[in-house]
Amino acid sequence: MKTLSNVKAASLGLQHVLAMYTGAAIVPLIVGSAIGLSGEELAYLVAIDLFMCGVATLLQVFVTKYTGVGLPVVLGCTFTAVGPMIAIGSLQGITAIYGALIASGLIIFVISGWFSRIAILFPPVVLGSVVTIIGISLIPAAINDIGGGQGAKDFGDMRYLALAGLTIVLILVFNRYGTVFSKAAAVLIAVLIGTLVAFGMGMIDFSPVAEASWFQMVTPFYFGVPTFNATAILTMTLVGLVSMVESTGVFLTLGEITDKKLTDKDLARGYRAEGAATIIGGIFNSFPYTTYSQNVGLVQLTGVKTRKVIVFAGFFLIVLGFLPKVATFTTLIPKPVLGGAMLVMFGTVAASGIRILSRVDFAKNDNVITVALALGVGLGISMNPAIVASLPDQVRVLTDSPIVAGSVTALLLNGLFRLTEKKTTTRKLPLAKVE
Repeated sequence: MKTLSNVKAASLGLQHVLAMYTGAAIVPLIVGSAIGLSGEELAYLVAIDLFMCGVATLLQVFVTKYTGVGLPVVLGCTFTAVGPMIAIGSLQGITAIYGALIASGLIIFVISGWFSRIAILFPPVVLGSVVTIIGISLIPAAINDIGGGQGAKDFGDMRYLALAGLTIVLILVFNRYGTVFSKAAAVLIAVLIGTLVAFGMGMIDFSPVAEASWFQMVTPFYFGVPTFNATAILTMTLVGLVSMVESTGVFLTLGEITDKKLTDKDLARGYRAEGAATIIGGIFNSFPYTTYSQNVGLVQLTGVKTRKVIVFAGFFLIVLGFLPKVATFTTLIPKPVLGGAMLVMFGTVAASGIRILSRVDFAKNDNVITVALALGVGLGISMNPAIVASLPDQVRVLTDSPIVAGSVTALLLNGLFRLTEKKTTTRKLPLAKVE
């Protein structure tokens, strides 16, 4: 195979950055806005997230004795963490978020070698329920932004709906008729065009970008010294376990694409890399990290499988983390434009969950009940959060988030049915395989 030049590798690496940029930026924008961060703090959160995406990617690409799956993967903050982080931050403060990240990252790092035994707790009936809840429960946030933002006096103004509609249409057009790159970066391109249209309508003031500095150092414990809470740690550990299950599928898919036979040790190093990235993310007040599937599609479609491209992508992300102007520009994306993009992205997450559930044997009543109650509890709390408002704070951190509440319900019911099944049958039944 012809050696890839540095220029070509750099250009392809930039494509990977652009393909994942919007997904990476949306998470800090949602979480930061929900917990009441200022514009300056929000810009820092976006910047440090980009920086950590680069660090996490390099941790995964470079193979050491303990970390790195050694595949062309790009890592970004996981949508799974959005709801739990908002719940923890609202109840216990932002420092509790980062204490939970550090502790959960350490737990993930330690258990990575035994995860094949733990993964059995996440068969398709559990994983599909969790992913579906994640997607559906986040959609209201997208709808609020489409209307102009929660509490906006002109909520639902036709200008907002038109901008969101334009963004959605552009995403559909690029996905349907675009090139390999434009399909992968459809969301980013649509958001940029929507932002420019909003600027032409007089809805954006770019003066904060002009005022922002060109360079800033990343700062450990920017938002304060982490605090540690048992229930918050448990919550983020659950998020980490779900992320590991999802990453397993991505690792195996990339292994097939790159003709690399993955061993248990390879997978364990991959899990540890994500755990290490989460620990560092907690120290720098960022997010937990997981493998981005859209970048896997880009690897498959371009046919370029070398890790050299991803190394460039990782360094580009790190550089972006030192550029406040870029982060500040991201915070100025109009809410309707962002909401339109979020609707597509979160809807895609829900569709992925439904696809996982399609592998479930619904002829078994146990599976029907598990999915029914997991979705019922998760989405019920999402629609009427006041139902758990009177619970103690130590319990509410597990119930305020529909994602966590639904996940715990699915895990408990699946475990209960499996245990009772073993007791009442003489034939040993295998658990559903996690793909």
